[in-house]
Amino acid sequence: MTDASRQSAAEPPAGHSAFKSKVIALDGPAASGKGTLARRLARAYRFAYLDTGVLYRGVAWSMMRDAADPADADAAARYARDFDIDRIDDKLVRTREVGAAASRVAAIPAVRAALLDYQRAYAARPPGGLEGAVLDGRDIGTVVCPDACVKFFVTASPETRAHRRWLELRCDRPDLGEDEVLRDLKERDARDAARADAPMKPAVDAELLDTTHLSIDAVEAAARRIIDDIFRRCV
Repeated sequence: MTDASRQSAAEPPAGHSAFKSKVIALDGPAASGKGTLARRLARAYRFAYLDTGVLYRGVAWSMMRDAADPADADAAARYARDFDIDRIDDKLVRTREVGAAASRVAAIPAVRAALLDYQRAYAARPPGGLEGAVLDGRDIGTVVCPDACVKFFVTASPETRAHRRWLELRCDRPDLGEDEVLRDLKERDARDAARADAPMKPAVDAELLDTTHLSIDAVEAAARRIIDDIFRRCV
């Protein structure tokens, strides 16, 4: 597992103050840009970073590796309870097939319950004694960290997201059509938004960031203005 997928943060500056965790939560659909933004924010604020989607991808990948059915709720729950992020190969869990299986695994309440404590502990006690953490996923601001200092819901049009994902995948999958990627994204969005447990939706107090027509630099600048203002007023 690479550090970029698990956490990314510089050492805290000299004179680091007493520990107090600050949490920045980013939710949103696949290929919206939230992962790239989350990594940039972690570097900018010297916070730890957790891509929570890797947890669900890791469970799905482990099941697929063992020829287990990701739709088997009991088996998925067992894999989630035994999950160890250090045993996950980052490149292998990033495939399109694992992503689709992860969406199914993530809809299983027992799986979400098994992984919830890990996510909350990470946010409350960021590794390395850092003063804050950035987490991205589908339910960070609504379920995992409802008291996060800052919450974002990052989105973009389905067509824009499909094009971005297609550009990521086309080297390994030259036969993959952009229309197929769009169809997969729409199906995944529907599953994530309709699941009974922790559906994907904006927190009521989340800031909406639509990245459809924005560069990542512009998105980061907008996010940092919001974060800096909130930190000045509330932290």
